[in-house]
Amino acid sequence: MSRNPLPYPVVLVTGASSGIGYYCAIALKDAGYHVVATCRRQEDVDSLKSEGIDCIQMDLTRSESIQQAAKEFFTISKGNIYALFNNGAYGQPGAVEDLTRDALRAQFETNLFGWCELTNLILPTMLAQGYGRIIQNSSVLGLVAMPFRGAYVASKFALEGLTDTLRLELKDTGVFVSLIEPGPIKSLFRKNALKALNDNIAIDHSRHKQAYQTAIARLSKQEETSRFTQEPSAVFARLIHALESPKPKARYYVTFPTQLLGTLKRFISTAMLDKILAKAGA
Repeated sequence: MSRNPLPYPVVLVTGASSGIGYYCAIALKDAGYHVVATCRRQEDVDSLKSEGIDCIQMDLTRSESIQQAAKEFFTISKGNIYALFNNGAYGQPGAVEDLTRDALRAQFETNLFGWCELTNLILPTMLAQGYGRIIQNSSVLGLVAMPFRGAYVASKFALEGLTDTLRLELKDTGVFVSLIEPGPIKSLFRKNALKALNDNIAIDHSRHKQAYQTAIARLSKQEETSRFTQEPSAVFARLIHALESPKPKARYYVTFPTQLLGTLKRFISTAMLDKILAKAGA
């Protein structure tokens, strides 16, 4: 039985095909929530359904897909919604000077525009019922920048600003808004980033060719490259608090790098922080 006192504790989880989204969808179901998940690929939808999770196909880059998914969601949930966990995202590597308009647009379509459109389709029901939770899975790179991650950093900085504004606008409505800001978490993120790098960056024509080759070697490794990498359960622990606390936090830091860099940003000079980030992101 759910620890949540609501009669219809329905949670919509996006990007549930693997990593954080998959883990949290399964863990929320085990905790007693009615989980409705979304995945971009139909084979992932079918896989989650075989595990007993209601799942909908949704492509965050296509407005018609998002609108159809929202309709299907409310049909499955019988018009009920407690929380939305926006999670589906990817990272586009590349130096800012090597980013095409199309690559940057694609990053924002998935990581920001799609999230905002889905949220705006869900929000009227939360407002009408007088309660709800909107939880955005951001990143340590929503707090600080690192080299060769400009598209992803820009999308997460934008997400942070949009979410902070939404939180202010929903004050006293009963709808709470939280950001989760993970550092390195075990997932398929590096595999997807490697594909985005090869697909969208003209590596051989860039002055950063050697740096890209180093990045390819790092992203190609099967094992995790950071000793600070945590399991998706670390994100789930914050997600549960954001769902169940009567006073959820505006921000939840996950992993040591996020804690450290979030603190350093407040207390050291920009020049000193730049030195640290340049070295960490090389």
